[in-house]
This record gives sequence, structure tokens and C-alpha cells, in this order.
Amino acid sequence: MQWILRDIPLGKNIRAIRIEKNMTQTELAAKMQLKGSSISRSTLANIEAGRRNIRANDLRIIKEILGTGYEEIFAEEKNTVNEALPAQSGGQILS
Repeated sequence: MQWILRDIPLGKNIRAIRIEKNMTQTELAAKMQLKGSSISRSTLANIEAGRRNIRANDLRIIKEILGTGYEEIFAEEKNTVNEALPAQSGGQILS
């Protein structure tokens, strides 16, 4: 049987924290640009949707703007534990 590990939902976590802070994607992207990022609102939307990876520097800027810690950004999805799942549930196969 093959096993996979589930990815941490960075985009979902960023979105949830942003909404908690009552900030729009446009506002967050604008604040990020003021701190030197070249991110656009559409790029941020794609990161939140899991369609695009985030640059390390952008992650650091988001953490700073949202006033949160990496622990919250890297938190696993609710109801998931640090365990491998059978390959038929989708994801990357580990050897």
C-alpha cells in the first residue's frame, strides 16, 4: 500500500487570518507592496486558493502585516493529524 502526506493549507490559513483581521485582498496586497513586495491582488487570490505557491519573503511580509505567527499560518487543517493517508485519498505519493 502506498501512503501520502497531506499538505498544510497555507493559502486557506492566510485567507482565514486575513478575514479575521477584517482586511480585503486588495488592502493586504497594497500593504505588502508598500513593504517591497511585487504581489498583486490576483496573485494573492491564487495563493489563497492553493493555485500558486507563495514566496518566502511574501510570507514574512504577510505575517508582519497580519500580526500573526508562523504557527498559525502553518497550522494543519482542522480534523487532520500528523499521519499518512492511503494514496487513494489523493496527494503526493511517498516512497
